[in-house]
Amino acid sequence: MPKTIAVFGAGSGMGRSVARRFGREGYRVALVARRREPLDELVAALAAEGIEAAGFVADLRRTEDVPALVAEIRERFGRIDVLNYAPFTPAALTLAADLDAAELREWVNLYLLTPVELVHHVLPEMLERGDGGILFVYGSSVIIPAAGVSGPVPLMAAARNYVLTLHEELAGRGVYAGGLAVRALIAQSQADQAVQGGELKLNMELPVVEPDELADLEWQLMQKRDRADVLYPAP
Repeated sequence: MPKTIAVFGAGSGMGRSVARRFGREGYRVALVARRREPLDELVAALAAEGIEAAGFVADLRRTEDVPALVAEIRERFGRIDVLNYAPFTPAALTLAADLDAAELREWVNLYLLTPVELVHHVLPEMLERGDGGILFVYGSSVIIPAAGVSGPVPLMAAARNYVLTLHEELAGRGVYAGGLAVRALIAQSQADQAVQGGELKLNMELPVVEPDELADLEWQLMQKRDRADVLYPAP
């Protein structure tokens, strides 16, 4: 049976590129996002390139919906071989000194509880097969803290700690777990569009990288399995 990658947060930037990169290697693609129309457009674009894909509408802030979502993907594809988690919702990068529990509570499902719950539901089948991959994508602030860059970032840092711990625990068991820390705006992404439109304000200068570069990095992480995560571009 062909392998399947599930792309959680299948947006116009990196999600599209990851789908194409893995699709070119023979993977079928499960695309998960909040809106049906962009999903259908991406499925059609991938089909035009000979890549089998299907879209699944879900709000990843609803952690309680994860079991049904995973079951729906399995019903369509039979299996999930790689879990790619990289959602984005515009969020204010507040001062850590101004952060409170209410603000963290707003983001805790999307950036921490849902990815943990997804892994909980897909990891057993990967371990049973002795093969699989778990890839998280997060901002570079989880590695290099900066003044004024807080808000949901502490939750992303917790998710990074989780996936790096998985990396150590799964060594030698056939399943790779790792992450990609992006120190840039991703061209054509929702974040890039939000910055250009004034919806999202950054407290730092960032370069712009092409999503295909990042998709290639994820593929390399999966193939080489020699690093827990990578910071790109490097400082």
